[in-house]
Order: sequence, then C-alpha cells, then structure tokens
Amino acid sequence: MTKKVLYEGKAKQLFETEKPSELIQFFKDDATAFNKKKHEIIDSKGVLNNLISEFIFTYLGNNNIPNHFIERLSPREQLIKKVEIIPIEVVVRNIAAGTFTNRFGIEEGKNLPKTLIEFNLKDDENDDPLVSEEHMKVFGWAKENDIETMKKYAFEINNLLSKLFKKINIILVDFKIEFGRYYSNNHYDIILADEISPDSCRLWDMSSNKKLDKDRFRRNLGGLIEAYKEVATRLKIDLSDI
Repeated sequence: MTKKVLYEGKAKQLFETEKPSELIQFFKDDATAFNKKKHEIIDSKGVLNNLISEFIFTYLGNNNIPNHFIERLSPREQLIKKVEIIPIEVVVRNIAAGTFTNRFGIEEGKNLPKTLIEFNLKDDENDDPLVSEEHMKVFGWAKENDIETMKKYAFEINNLLSKLFKKINIILVDFKIEFGRYYSNNHYDIILADEISPDSCRLWDMSSNKKLDKDRFRRNLGGLIEAYKEVATRLKIDLSDI
C-alpha cells in the first residue's frame, strides 16, 4: 500500500502510518540554502542526516530530553511520534557565525559572552524573520509555558551536544532546533522534533576550524558529503548503509 504524504519540506517528507500517533520521516538528498534560493540534489546526504540525527536523538533521549524519535526503519526513514509543530525555529548560538555576524557587525569566530537563544518564525516567504517572546504570545504561536520549556530544553541540549562534540574534537558553533506538542489524554507535552544533523548545526574542527556542516554548501566550499561522513565517523556511526 502506498503511504500517504502528509507533509513535504525542503529536506524531508512525513508519511502517515497505521497508528494516528506515529509518522514516518523520510530524509531526502535535497540540499537547500537561503530558503531554497540555492538548491541541489547531493547523493547520500539524506542517509547521513538520518543516521546522525538518529544517533543524536537517541543520545539526548538517554539524557532526559523528550523527543519524537522512536526507531530507524531504513537508511532514509525513521518512525517518529506525531506532533503539532510549533512554528518557531529555536537557534542556539555559542560563537558568532553566519547571518548573525552581519546583523551585529561581529567578527565570525568570536566567542559570545554567554550562550544566546534566538527565535525565528518558520516562514520561508519572508525569510524566517526574527521574533521575540512577546510576538509568540501575542500571535498565539506559543504560550508562555511553552516558551519557557523550549528555552530550558534548548540550554540543556546545548550543554549535552557541546560535551558530545568536544570529545571528538568538534566545536558546536550554533544549531537550530524545533519543538512540537505531543498530545496524549487531552494533554500535551513539549518535545524535541525535526532533526539534528550537520544540516542544522554549525560544526567546526577544533584544530583547524574546518567547517563540517552545511556551510560547505552555502559557501560553495565543496566536500559536503565528506564533511558529514567525517562527523559520523568521529561519532562512531556505522556507515555501511552509505
């Protein structure tokens, strides 16, 4: 039986399953940047992102970060909990990089005085504008309790991932995460959703500052698959499916 596509984004598809509380998340090979103004198909990227995201979500789940991951089904598919995505990208920054440097005139690579959390509305047509906590409350995108929970988990995730990557000589510069409402018995919990991979993180080699993330695509540096494989290999992920 052909699975019904419920949602298709820039890099993933979501399919229904026999259980209304579960979905299949499929990782595509599409590489996009600048809200799809730049777009290519890069063979095996989806497989690598699936494997890395599985590893990270499992690690976070084992460290008390509730998330949507249930199990990996194939090289490109995960079984996940169905959530109502909060339309906010939560960006956690440890070091100045990317558009942030232009916005504030800060040199790329400068350590921030403290970890910074920013919020962007998921709105490709308007280039995912920066929004405040008040915007989220006024427009009903997230309640105050939702926002506090997202911030709490974001800081905890940052601490856990920074330690994880430090052990393999990688600097966690910044990353983007998304959260969803997982409903059960007329109640919902805020849980981590989407993916965490080199597509959604800036990862620099600790010795050379070599970029091991999607900036290799954004900045036409080449070697994106090689960089993603290096991250996976350092994490001791089995790449026999590649």
